[in-house]
Amino acid sequence: MRNYLVVLILFILGSCSEMEKKSTFKAVKIETIYTDSLSFRAIEIMDGGNMAFAANKGAFGLVDLRSNKVRVNTQKYDSILPEFRAVAQNSTDFFMLSIGNPALLYKTGDKGNMELVYKEEDEKVFYDAMTFWNDQEGIAVGDSMNGCLSIIITRDGGNTWKKTPCSSLPKSETGEGAFAASNTNIKVLGTMAWIATTHGNVYYTKDMGYNWEVVKTPITSEKTTQGIFSVDFYDENLGVVFGGDYTDPEINNGNKAITTDGGKTWKLIANGQLPNYRSCVQFVPNSNGKSLVALGFEGIAYSYDTGETWKQLSDESFYTLRFMNDTLAYAAGKDRIAKLIFR
Repeated sequence: MRNYLVVLILFILGSCSEMEKKSTFKAVKIETIYTDSLSFRAIEIMDGGNMAFAANKGAFGLVDLRSNKVRVNTQKYDSILPEFRAVAQNSTDFFMLSIGNPALLYKTGDKGNMELVYKEEDEKVFYDAMTFWNDQEGIAVGDSMNGCLSIIITRDGGNTWKKTPCSSLPKSETGEGAFAASNTNIKVLGTMAWIATTHGNVYYTKDMGYNWEVVKTPITSEKTTQGIFSVDFYDENLGVVFGGDYTDPEINNGNKAITTDGGKTWKLIANGQLPNYRSCVQFVPNSNGKSLVALGFEGIAYSYDTGETWKQLSDESFYTLRFMNDTLAYAAGKDRIAKLIFR
């Protein structure tokens, strides 16, 4: 009986070890599926096996992920070719939002053309990211104006958007905003949302934007080129923020932090170690919050221990990333969109 138990325990331990080994990425295969002279900073995997994107020069389009066939269109506003760095979707529509003045938010229209549903004109206007909680409620964030972050919210499926008054928001720090680098300044789960800013702050709401709190993280933000570039949460408690300084990308101090209490407190991880500056971080699906991928123009890095240690998988440059499943992702950057297969 004792020998049987010993064999059984060894079998179980061996199986667990093999499972852990299989779940640890050793490399990433990169297959470019589309190239163009554009800056791709916003992608969204849609239902039905498609991926939408929007870029500068008014460009937007759809990738059929089964055939890799790409359809591209151009959206003009008068004589302006908007620079789109934020996209989102609900079950019926695709949305894209431009940076700069005027801010232009479009949704797929009923007649096959994009429909302008929100416009904001001001010298200080600059929107950075957007997403949806559900089919009816969505949110976009921009740089601070008049003492608070610019937050617009829809509660009717994206047909109309309303700017949140500063009286309903925490007071922003001078010059505080968000980086329009990867459309990952906002993360939503359930009724919650977290917004990461240039000043190393995380704004948090439990009730879909009716009430907000703000928490200071240990992310370095002494210069305007530093701060948090990306935020992701695996569940309502476990989250990560990532950033650095895009003008001095070798710095790896004070550029990544983790929370285990829903964003109330944060602590630095892998401080002074790889990775350095990255513009996007994402939890790997079905990894129990253990696996993370962070990428930017400094390459692709991977962690299997919730960010304590990292391995550089590739030096290839990208701006943003979205996972299709636990081994397949899509990334976009300067001049290209690519499929990433993790092994």
